[in-house]
Amino acid sequence: MKTKALYSKVICIALALVLAFGCIALSGCGSSERKSDPISVGKKTSSDAGDEESATEEAAAATEPGQSSAASEFVYDGKTTAVEIDVKDYGKIIVDLYDDLAPITVENFKKLVSEKFYDGLTFHRIIKGFMIQGGDPQGTGMGGSGTNIKGEFSSNGVQNDLPHTRGVISMARSNDPDSASSQFFIMHQDASHLDGQYAAFGKVREGMDVVDAIAENTPVTDSNGTVEKDKQPVINSIKIIEE
Repeated sequence: MKTKALYSKVICIALALVLAFGCIALSGCGSSERKSDPISVGKKTSSDAGDEESATEEAAAATEPGQSSAASEFVYDGKTTAVEIDVKDYGKIIVDLYDDLAPITVENFKKLVSEKFYDGLTFHRIIKGFMIQGGDPQGTGMGGSGTNIKGEFSSNGVQNDLPHTRGVISMARSNDPDSASSQFFIMHQDASHLDGQYAAFGKVREGMDVVDAIAENTPVTDSNGTVEKDKQPVINSIKIIEE
């Protein structure tokens, strides 16, 4: 009887161990993929200057220049406005703005251009393999024009299918979807995790070599792409060249 009882006890212990190890194994299973969530780059300093951001704290993995499948699938055949971004010591970037795709965003950008708002400002945040960000009058990532606009992207209820591929221009913002003001960014490489989260509103037609030079040659102080004030590439001017 004692032998039988001991045998039963051993079986029970063995089963308990199997179940315990099974639970541990199951808890260790799952995706190891890290999601890049939007991050804030500062706190609001006044009622007119929201804390704006591009999309993520870390650079997306660099890829060889070229069109992704998303880029090859997207076709825009609406009204365009061409602007020229003249960057001191680098050259000129010609960008086609897609008026019909993101009318509020394009109108706001054109208004600031016509007011010469961007002339003399800088690219203050640069992440090689991801994007270059500028248009902040403070040069810190915390400034704006004093006016915020509606975010024209799908997660904010607006259809906008332009993917964030190499050369696309898009609006920076804070966690508030309707906080975009004057800061914009140009994609150095594709970053699909931004799609539907930020208002893309045009694409570089000429001058990606200038974007490349800015992204690859500007020294930064941290992984968030912070550039010291005296090393920030200066925007001589942005002007409308075709409507």
